[in-house]
Amino acid sequence: MTSSAFETDTPHPIVYLDRVAATDHGRSYKGRMRDELDICPGQTVLDLGCGPGTDLASLAQAAAATGAVIGVDHDRAAVDAARERTAGQHTVTVRLGDIHDLPLPDRTADRARTDRVLQHVADPVRALREIHRVLRPSGRLIMGEPDWDTLAVDHPDSGLSRAYTQFVTDKVVRNARIGRQLPRLATEAGFAVPAVIPITSVFRDARAADEILGLERTTQRAVAAGYLTEEGAQRWLDHLSTGPFFAAVTLYLVVAES
Repeated sequence: MTSSAFETDTPHPIVYLDRVAATDHGRSYKGRMRDELDICPGQTVLDLGCGPGTDLASLAQAAAATGAVIGVDHDRAAVDAARERTAGQHTVTVRLGDIHDLPLPDRTADRARTDRVLQHVADPVRALREIHRVLRPSGRLIMGEPDWDTLAVDHPDSGLSRAYTQFVTDKVVRNARIGRQLPRLATEAGFAVPAVIPITSVFRDARAADEILGLERTTQRAVAAGYLTEEGAQRWLDHLSTGPFFAAVTLYLVVAES
């Protein structure tokens, strides 16, 4: 079960995050997140799950020289990369920390963002309560999270497509349906939720989709888990690599206010 069209090796996490950010889809939704944050000069902004610091510079630009940007991530390698990338930017600091137990005092920040982070955490509600704790009254949180149950990949055998998406939602992503759940979870954590903005990424090129979705790697895992047969998986990959390609998935931007 192979296809020369797709990657077989898992990219390094930092390489993958940089790759997503550099796509048209990535630039578009990240720009919309910044717009919805509505950062004013002088404000303190948190990037929670900041990864290698992809977005810290643009947040610092919005907060200006009188503001402050604090990146927090649980991964030491990501924190080191973020510190290196923002060296010399005096308004930016990066801290090693757990989103469930933020290393920050109460009412620290005016703005906060999470970008595809809550889909992976152990306890999203606990994380949201922590964010609520560190935001000042009338603070704003913008969350960008996919709902992997919306993943649609066209194939002549729709059963293969359903099995693939079911595997992703059941086994690949811890909180795979977090996108649709966020308005409720944020409300439970004490936020008001004035807006939910759906952003659907559409892929017409198989290789571009593979760079985000890891089509062959995920298919191999689906076979090992019993969601697809070897024969079905090969038919799946053969069509995706040679036929007209279409895939789409929806990410939800959830605006929350403390």
